[in-house]
Amino acid sequence: MNLIIFSGPPSSGKTSVILKTIASFRTRNIKVGVVKFDCLYTDDDIAYEKAGIPVKKGLSGALCPDHFFASNIEEVVNWGNQEKLDLLITESAGLCNRCSPYLKEIKGVCVIDNLSGINTPKKIGPMLKSADFVVITKGDIVSQAEREVFASCVSSVNPRAVTMHVNGLTGQGAYELGSLIYDENQNIESVQGMQLRFPMPSALCSYCLGETRIGEAFQMGNVKKINLGADKT
Repeated sequence: MNLIIFSGPPSSGKTSVILKTIASFRTRNIKVGVVKFDCLYTDDDIAYEKAGIPVKKGLSGALCPDHFFASNIEEVVNWGNQEKLDLLITESAGLCNRCSPYLKEIKGVCVIDNLSGINTPKKIGPMLKSADFVVITKGDIVSQAEREVFASCVSSVNPRAVTMHVNGLTGQGAYELGSLIYDENQNIESVQGMQLRFPMPSALCSYCLGETRIGEAFQMGNVKKINLGADKT
């Protein structure tokens, strides 16, 4: 079974891109399933079900969705193998720009949209910087010049990645993406022992454990303070 990890900021068009990419696989008789990771709520599973795609979803609740992903990906892969999938796609919530759900031996795709702002690529951490493929969406809404400038900004942050445009509405570019991410020779039976590409934050502080009171007296653990006394000389 192939395993592909999709990530990206909220509302960047991940689900639309995945649906169009899966549609391109059907002509090749490739059975694809999806596991959607999110924080509090998602109805994307309904869209996958309507398309006849095997799907499961997991909501992290009070936990970081990428930490939640790392804690459950082994079981998710087991599910995909039980379903006899040729390709399993996981879709991360992408709520934390500091985390990265990618595994070293598994292809990672970051979806980012042209409307998010010219400086957005610089604001996204390992989720963009360690991806193998960067998919840029919503290019039909901006000019050609804006598309090229935005793509250049993405490439400057991650020059190693393959950067491409995919239209989540028409599916333009989805077949090409599918051809790049699917490997007929890959057979993932388990991810046990595999490593994340980038360590996630160790942010165990009082507020992680339920503290609600503000003030230094109530802050323990991994606490980081802003520097408000910078020397201007």
